[in-house]
Amino acid sequence: MSPILATVIPIFNESKYIEKCIESLIAQTLDTSKHMILVLDGGSTDGSIEIVEKMIMLSNQSGGPEIILHNNPGKYVAEARNLALKILPDSVDLMVELIGHCTVPKDHLSKRLEVWQKISNDSNSKIAGLGVRVLPSDGKKTMVETWIEATLSSTLGSGSGQFENFSETGETRTPAFCMHYREAIEEIGGWDTDFITSQDSDLSMRLQDSGFKLYRTDDTHVKMVKRTNFSSWIKMGYRYGFWRTKIIKKHPSRYSKREFLPWGGLILTLILLLTSTPYWYVPSLIYALAIISEGLRFSIKWRKISLLIGVPLSLLALHTTFSIGLIGGLVRKGRASNDR
Repeated sequence: MSPILATVIPIFNESKYIEKCIESLIAQTLDTSKHMILVLDGGSTDGSIEIVEKMIMLSNQSGGPEIILHNNPGKYVAEARNLALKILPDSVDLMVELIGHCTVPKDHLSKRLEVWQKISNDSNSKIAGLGVRVLPSDGKKTMVETWIEATLSSTLGSGSGQFENFSETGETRTPAFCMHYREAIEEIGGWDTDFITSQDSDLSMRLQDSGFKLYRTDDTHVKMVKRTNFSSWIKMGYRYGFWRTKIIKKHPSRYSKREFLPWGGLILTLILLLTSTPYWYVPSLIYALAIISEGLRFSIKWRKISLLIGVPLSLLALHTTFSIGLIGGLVRKGRASNDR
């Protein structure tokens, strides 16, 4: 039987995580003849290639799914996924988009297919993708990693993006780790390689503009290793803001006032200060109370006193760097990230 589903994993220097990622895919309950794994390497120099080659041998010896390792000359994620469209067998109708620093439960692919089939049976709409929940990775975390996890669990830190908490299957605009219908992707021309980051957001918007529907489900999940130190957290915030501006420039209708609230608050405070308005500090005070309240909430909920300081600090860093990134996206071209 030829595979109907392929898990596509673009990698670059993922030696710390790629073995566990592939292990979780080899262990899937789905019939191994129905799925395959395609790893696209963008020039790794840390031993990632050798690890993938070892996992290919292991899967072959244990009767696991076919694993293919392919060079990605374009290096970046969008190029890798477009390359996958060209080299995957014609039998593959569905593509699960993963990354090297994540793992999935053993029934992950089976659950994806079950939910996809149910949505297809219940809906007459054109389905293009199905996303899942994003959960913290396994293992003990450092204090800073815990701060970051809590911040991304906050509505002030995740918004309606890939880290949003949800508890039902339904339509969405921003599916995380999406399983895409290959024909739909090909119909709109694949991923836009102008986007080094946010290529999936752009793809989702173009799919919806073309009449396709996107869904997400809480029936399964992906466990993802997020930022492990504060420096990478700051760089990530800037990068997300930078590429968000690029997305808005291409898709103006997706502009959100919420994303510009920090700039609005700063400008309002400066106006009040320069005009000697009494209580000019009120906007800043409201913001401070909001992020401190989140720190208090998570320190109680997660029973970690360090979150009382860590969450407000992480939120402040995220909002500041994201806002600066929004402006950066207006004045310069994109370049490769270094926040891992």
